[in-house]
Amino acid sequence: MNDRNRTMAETAYVLHAQPYKETSLLIEVFAQDAGRIAMVARGARRPRSAMRGVLLAFHPLSLGWFGKGEVRTLASAEWLGGQPFLQGEALLCGYYLNELLIRLLPREDPHERLFAHYQGALASLAQKGSVSPVLRAFEKALLTELGYALAVEGDGRVNIDSRALYRYDPERGAVAVEDADEFEAATRFPVIHGSTLLDIGNDDFADPQTLNEAKSLMRSLINYRLDNEPLRSRRVYRELLDL
Repeated sequence: MNDRNRTMAETAYVLHAQPYKETSLLIEVFAQDAGRIAMVARGARRPRSAMRGVLLAFHPLSLGWFGKGEVRTLASAEWLGGQPFLQGEALLCGYYLNELLIRLLPREDPHERLFAHYQGALASLAQKGSVSPVLRAFEKALLTELGYALAVEGDGRVNIDSRALYRYDPERGAVAVEDADEFEAATRFPVIHGSTLLDIGNDDFADPQTLNEAKSLMRSLINYRLDNEPLRSRRVYRELLDL
């Protein structure tokens, strides 16, 4: 039951948690109906707190909260189960997804479809398969939900030709490229094949070329929306690969 100041038993995920005062936590959650919300979990760090060990990332929780303003107060938290623990590379990818949501998703802006994509991405990462298709599909879904869906009709003047080369400008869409080498040197947006754009539009990442070019494309589009401010999770991932 929801009213303006209280929410009961809504499915949500913890995106980030940090110590707050002596015994509490300040958490960011992604809730199915309410979107991204900040809240205080009072006393959650006490040894006998019922919330201790429940507020874990990447696991579905049933949360209740109350209050109004920018930061709410967590009232209840129940672990719902059903999601295997992420390990290794999958765990790092999970932190990447969470950071994207924190950095790009406005607070208290409901995104039920994106919530479903997030749940599906976590389930896929837990299966220990290739992580790249999972990340690319989620990045595409996130951009779409934010109003930046990829247009497969080019800049409105030409349709996508699978054999042609394009630059994908975040403000104009796909623009045909005549001389790829010269153009690539003059722009920060990558040159990609039309076939890649069409595959991305169909959520088909089976082709290695598509997967490789989709990574470059999504990275450039996300960097653009972040004003080129670096993501911490990317840096950590690169540092671990260098060990």
